[in-house]
Amino acid sequence: MPIYPEYLIFTFAFVALFYSLVGFGGGSSYIALMLLSGVSYKYIPIIALTCNLIVVCSSAFHYIKNKQVQWNFVIPFILSSIPMSLLGGSIKIEQQTFKLILSITLLIASIKMMSFKNKTYNTFRLPSKPISIFLGGFIGFISGLIGIGGGIFLSPILYTLKWAHPKTIASSCSIFILFNSLFGIFGQLSKTSHFINLINILPLLTAVLVGGQIGSYLGSNKLKPRNVERITGILIFIISVRILLIQQ
Repeated sequence: MPIYPEYLIFTFAFVALFYSLVGFGGGSSYIALMLLSGVSYKYIPIIALTCNLIVVCSSAFHYIKNKQVQWNFVIPFILSSIPMSLLGGSIKIEQQTFKLILSITLLIASIKMMSFKNKTYNTFRLPSKPISIFLGGFIGFISGLIGIGGGIFLSPILYTLKWAHPKTIASSCSIFILFNSLFGIFGQLSKTSHFINLINILPLLTAVLVGGQIGSYLGSNKLKPRNVERITGILIFIISVRILLIQQ
């Protein structure tokens, strides 16, 4: 018996496509869709993080290959996020608490995606190492707790505070999501005895791989990802409200 409805294969592919257009993995929406589709709560974070990891691996690889990652900028965020995402992923929380945290984070993310305006920067103000470490750890913990990569929070903060060039922000978030997703999976696995046979979710993993590759290709060929981001933000807003209204 499948652990998810078959229509999620197609919806996951579309989510991966849309999110990869704007540089993210889609973890928050995978979680919301599974929650609304009745997928068992015990499987949701692991599936979401695995899908997230697959989508973001491609973009991270290209950023590294093209030498666009400023390691001295992103490493302080990563160093603190790794242990905190592992810790967050290992903490057991009740399903209603999980829904509340997820809904709040989705609302924040959706508002950002709908309202944030692109800016052109001439000057940047690099954060201090202690601030980068604190911020990376905080986002890492929340990300591991609910099963997302965290880039959807890191990106708007970096843009708003003008801490880096847009290309640096995009590459940094990809690397950040990659590490958070990986160690978030380890944290999730440490607290459960319900292991998932990857063969059972292979169609989902294939769907996000294909969707992510298409999105990355389209995004690099001068589509306007800002419009896609706004539409995705509206969808996330609707989903977050829907989750809040679920009574169990």
